[in-house]
Amino acid sequence: MEIKTRYLKQQIMEILSHKMVFIGGPRQVGKTTFSFSFLEGEQNEKHPAYFNWDHAVHAKRIRNMEFPLGQKLLILDEVHKYARWRNLVKGIYDTEKSIRSIIVTGSARLDYYRKSGDSLLGRYQYFRLHPFSILEMTAKPEPRDLESLLRFGGFPEPLMKQSEKILRIWQRDRMTRVIREDLRDLERVREITLIERLAELLPQKIGSPLSVNSLREDLQVDHKTVERWIIILENLYVCFRILPYGPPKVRAVKKENKLYLWDWSEIKDPGARFENLVACQLLKYCHYLEDSEGYKMELRFLRDTDKREIDFVVIKDGTALFAVECKTGEKSIGNSLRYFADRTAIPHFYQIHRGEKSFSQNKITVLPFIEFCQKLSLP
Repeated sequence: MEIKTRYLKQQIMEILSHKMVFIGGPRQVGKTTFSFSFLEGEQNEKHPAYFNWDHAVHAKRIRNMEFPLGQKLLILDEVHKYARWRNLVKGIYDTEKSIRSIIVTGSARLDYYRKSGDSLLGRYQYFRLHPFSILEMTAKPEPRDLESLLRFGGFPEPLMKQSEKILRIWQRDRMTRVIREDLRDLERVREITLIERLAELLPQKIGSPLSVNSLREDLQVDHKTVERWIIILENLYVCFRILPYGPPKVRAVKKENKLYLWDWSEIKDPGARFENLVACQLLKYCHYLEDSEGYKMELRFLRDTDKREIDFVVIKDGTALFAVECKTGEKSIGNSLRYFADRTAIPHFYQIHRGEKSFSQNKITVLPFIEFCQKLSLP
């Protein structure tokens, strides 16, 4: 499997003519490799326009602003590890913007620290790079492509290698580096082993309202501590949570939330894994519209006090666009879907599955996941 163009390529090309581009996202999602695709000539770490702050020679040249002549683009990788990186990048941009474009890439710390201070305000646009989705893998996806995506996840290395052994090793090494390296850089936390244990528990919590109290009991710590650790894991792109949606005339729950993983391949239960993949696809859609077009997007779920539930609701500028219910097999329209379709102003409801059947009734459409992605042109 060889994929040459990522879904953000065209949007970033348009921005680079007048602003810096920051590319963030989970560790090992392919940010550096993606940035190479904008270079002319050899597209790898040997290119003279590529600078990595972790390389001592590169760091010195960045500080001294010793950049090669004739290069139309600079890639600054991991430069946010420098304590005064904002002023450094500001100086580079202010003196180089007339002769070249600039891409800054980095880990979770880049996203976390760019939000404080305004020295770079108006000088860059931030994009979040997500794992691969079904339409990024191939223009004409087939069921076997979906099975590969479900089995190996959307991160480049295990997805491209298609090996269970490589997946296991990759999962172990990635989580170790995220918690033992990225966490150390981002937060001052002593209980590393307990946070590792929390990360191990999360794959079992997918698909149901998240009980922080249950996690508190498992870890033998207080509620506030578990909540703080989950926020840390969210900042590290290990997991994300979605909040409930409360439309008028529905007695919706207000305090519950649901949690999903950026790497769904860690989840054992097939139904929960499929639901998590759909959650990641919809979050990717929301972030795409936020980062490239400036809309305020939200991914939520709908659940009332009688426990009727729809897995996802996508909201744009405060208005619900559509709702999605996940089913692993081909089934008749669920009762919750009919109930909320009759009682809410949400214009479109989709029940998606891994089979082949498609049909519609009023506001509800039942269709395979691949067809759903194609219908909505999801990135």
